[in-house]
Amino acid sequence: MGNLLENKKILVMGVANKRSIAWGCANALEEQGATVIYTYQNERMKKSVSRLVTDEERLIECDVAQDESIEQAFAEVKNRFGKLDGIVHAIAFANKEELAGDIQNTSREGYALANNISSYSLLAVAHYGQELLNDPASIVTLTYFGSERAIPNYNVMGVAKAALEANVRYLARDMGKYGVRVNAISAGAVKTLAVTGVKDHSNLLQESQDRTVDGASVTTKEIGGACAFLMSDLSTGVVGDTIYVDKGVHLI
Repeated sequence: MGNLLENKKILVMGVANKRSIAWGCANALEEQGATVIYTYQNERMKKSVSRLVTDEERLIECDVAQDESIEQAFAEVKNRFGKLDGIVHAIAFANKEELAGDIQNTSREGYALANNISSYSLLAVAHYGQELLNDPASIVTLTYFGSERAIPNYNVMGVAKAALEANVRYLARDMGKYGVRVNAISAGAVKTLAVTGVKDHSNLLQESQDRTVDGASVTTKEIGGACAFLMSDLSTGVVGDTIYVDKGVHLI
């Protein structure tokens, strides 16, 4: 097929390196013909993303912890590319010490930080990006099964992902009148930079693989394929949903 997203311009936020789920999504979008624009948090992260994306015109700085940075990023997107057909929000963060042990030991500051970056940022991105989005357009964010079940050591990130999924539903309700649909992909456990921050992450990865229907872990390419579908006009009837791409782990 190869042209499902022909002439579409999509912003991907959250690529850290070649193992990132966001990078798997970006590759799938480009394979289907989309022009993909990338954000990076700071100069250190720009160096990492630049190893993957050599066209600097498609790299835009954006720190989702700062409203001014988000607003400036979308102003830059508008200046360089005009309107957008989609946004992939693949951003999450928690202090490493909050991803171990008992959740009651989570600090107030750590709790606020995890929810600010991992959950609230979706609302901020939708707010500042709304005027750039075509009708129809799509926003997709990434979540994980730890939003529904008490996964060992996932802790405050599970709470943040639960809030993120609630944000998806409320945004879908309110942005539908502008022709913007909002959905989440609940991705299976993949060895990414984010996952390695979780204590005993190797056990998490193995247990997830053991629970897939075929005994093989889901790949970033498979997750990216679902993202490409949700960005395409084939998915205009899918709104406010969490789509599982974990090879059946959530069934057990």
